[in-house]
Amino acid sequence: MKQIILKRLSMLVLVLVGVTMLTFFLSHVIPGDPARMMVGQRATEETLQEVRRQLGLDQPVWVQYFTYIQGLFAGDLGTSIRTQQPVSDDLLTFFPATLELALLAFVIAILFGVPIGILSAVKKDTAWDHAGRLFSIAGVSTPVFWSGLVGILIFYKFLDWLPSSGRLDLSVPPPLKITGLYLLDSLLTGNWAAFKNSLLHLLLPSFTLAFAQLAIVTRQVRASMLEVLGQEYIRTALANGISGPVLLFRYALRNALIPTITVVGLSFGSLLGGAVVTETIFSWPGMGKYVVDSIAFLDFPAIMGFTFVISIGYVLINLLVDLTYYALNPEMKE
Repeated sequence: MKQIILKRLSMLVLVLVGVTMLTFFLSHVIPGDPARMMVGQRATEETLQEVRRQLGLDQPVWVQYFTYIQGLFAGDLGTSIRTQQPVSDDLLTFFPATLELALLAFVIAILFGVPIGILSAVKKDTAWDHAGRLFSIAGVSTPVFWSGLVGILIFYKFLDWLPSSGRLDLSVPPPLKITGLYLLDSLLTGNWAAFKNSLLHLLLPSFTLAFAQLAIVTRQVRASMLEVLGQEYIRTALANGISGPVLLFRYALRNALIPTITVVGLSFGSLLGGAVVTETIFSWPGMGKYVVDSIAFLDFPAIMGFTFVISIGYVLINLLVDLTYYALNPEMKE
């Protein structure tokens, strides 16, 4: 286990160096001048050059990059050109909304994906299996922006069941901030009005975000279960009179979950990164919408900070997946 942790942490350094280098230079070759966007089109040339000097944009790109890396080692993600606030403060402000959305989407993907995958495997080549595979194909092939817009059209415009944007109605004050997660904070403070309203606002974007990952989890669980159900020890268990839920959950599902853990773990990282489109569609005030607004403003520090945080999240999630794999797989302990 120590070797796994050390290996992943060493990879973290390499990944962060590669990601920061690639993102930095790609963001700086995009046509446009963030200093001009800050001062406006009517500003004088002297004002423009002064702002460029203050932002360090008058330096060569490689000098700007090493200045940025020095700031990272000091724990400084830079100052947002758009908000004029430290990027770390902006990300801390918007991160809870993204985390809450991704967590609920992750729970939805697991709660629906695993049972559907098991049912498809047990009822192989039946109508249940065909329906599960059709559902998986639809989830994988449907773009997030399309399913989000269809969801808004049906559940907000036609049925008027769910709100279409934001975390709360304007008439509902947010709960007392403890974690920044509205559902959890409203539960901890007993604010049931905020809990109900925040849950209603969460349902549509979280189901939209979870749809593609739910389909991936379903396909992986089905494939793993089919492979395990064909193993010799399953036939031996059947011959010894073990069947039903005991065979399915104690013997088959436990072993089928080992390869599924990797897909499930990586799906959470994909939910964090994939929240960009979902948050834009539903005007969700999270990191995804923050970085989209920053891209439109050519806000290099904000873009880099978002990429940096997501990269760390992916590597740490990979580490957690490896440790879970180690705990579930007896062969790795030998």
